[in-house]
Amino acid sequence: MKYLVVFALLLAAIAGSNAQVSSHAPTGAAKQGQNQTNPFQVSDKPVARVNGAVLTDRDLLREMLQIFPYARQHNGFPKEQEASIRQGALQMIIFEELVYQEAVRRKYAVSTLQLNQAEADFKGQFHSAEEYNSYLKQEMGGSEQAVRGKIKRSLLIEKVLKIEVEDKSTVTLAEARAFYDKNPKQFQVAESYTFQSISVMPPQNATPEQKKEALKKAQEALKEAKGTKSYQDFGLLAEKISEDDFRVNMGDHHAVDKDKLPPQVIKAFLGMRPGQVSDLIQIEQAYTIVRLNAHTPAGKIAFEQVKDKLRTDMQKAKYEQLRVALDKRLRANAKVEIL
Repeated sequence: MKYLVVFALLLAAIAGSNAQVSSHAPTGAAKQGQNQTNPFQVSDKPVARVNGAVLTDRDLLREMLQIFPYARQHNGFPKEQEASIRQGALQMIIFEELVYQEAVRRKYAVSTLQLNQAEADFKGQFHSAEEYNSYLKQEMGGSEQAVRGKIKRSLLIEKVLKIEVEDKSTVTLAEARAFYDKNPKQFQVAESYTFQSISVMPPQNATPEQKKEALKKAQEALKEAKGTKSYQDFGLLAEKISEDDFRVNMGDHHAVDKDKLPPQVIKAFLGMRPGQVSDLIQIEQAYTIVRLNAHTPAGKIAFEQVKDKLRTDMQKAKYEQLRVALDKRLRANAKVEIL
């Protein structure tokens, strides 16, 4: 039971990700007084009213945890992000309620077979019967019927979204090609190099003796680097002996534009083929060894290389446009109160 959601008020990292309609998802919250150490306390107080339907702080918390699931691991939400997460969650639960009411207005139905399967899938997410029973008691008042009602509500929301948003957001290959042809500048790339590095960096204001020791260490590193046969071999060596910031990532710089690289490195690359390891390159006081992994000349990326990502990106943008339009349309004649 997934649908695509772009949270306009949230971090770009979660824009366009798949998120579950969360009206029946566990929050892990207890009633006040049951567990005073729980950072996710709720009292079921109203936070919004949508055409008379009341949404509570439990609904809000459930959506906030969908947006930022790491809150469970970090014992709460990041203070600097909590307000925006709360606002995004509030807007989302209002939107979902409006969509649910639209499904009811249209008299959409959910088959028993579909409901039974969704219920089985939901229960399968719990690690044990005890865990499910705890959820049932704390969040659904012990009512299996309440669980089925919430699951049915989610399915109806997803049905409207599929019809009004998902099915209409499909981007054909021809549409992607047309966008590619009309926006050539977006697909131009600068000349770049993909490489790994191992660096020996003497202390700032190093003494002559320290500089001598650094050179000796760099020469020994060069011998080992020349003996590597693969990306992984070089990367493991970088993690072991390199002193630059890239050592924690196999020494990998990924693709770097030519105009952002030191001239000493560019000069070394000019005589190398992918897979080769350079000699020592001195940049000020530091000694660097690079392994060239790829060289990309300047030019336009071929459509075949970008078509899949382009279609995905276009579909996400189209989905969000349709979702925002649906939200606006449903709110036009709705009475929404923030409590």
